[in-house]
Amino acid sequence: MTSAIESLSALAHEGRLKAFRLLVSAGPSGVAAGEIARRLETPPNTLSANLSLLVHAGLVQSRRDGRSIIYSARFGRMGELLSFLAEDCCAGAPEVCGPVAAAAQRAACRPVT
Repeated sequence: MTSAIESLSALAHEGRLKAFRLLVSAGPSGVAAGEIARRLETPPNTLSANLSLLVHAGLVQSRRDGRSIIYSARFGRMGELLSFLAEDCCAGAPEVCGPVAAAAQRAACRPVT
């Protein structure tokens, strides 16, 4: 439950949510920090703080590629969060969990654009 709270808290900010959505849509290859700042029109220091919180929450990971830092979404962690929400919040009620699970499945199967 603590990690779910950290993850939800990290996403409860417009700038961090925008960065996370961009990284999810970029797929496993990720995006360089400078490119994220450019696309989101965010000052580098603000972006750095936002990405740091997302990394701390376990939703994002980084790797160095030459002089660039590449950030990517941690899809496994995202799936764990969605599963937690579906299982915990739905309390196993099929009439509630069915639509939630179907929506999560549709989202997972959407092509990355």
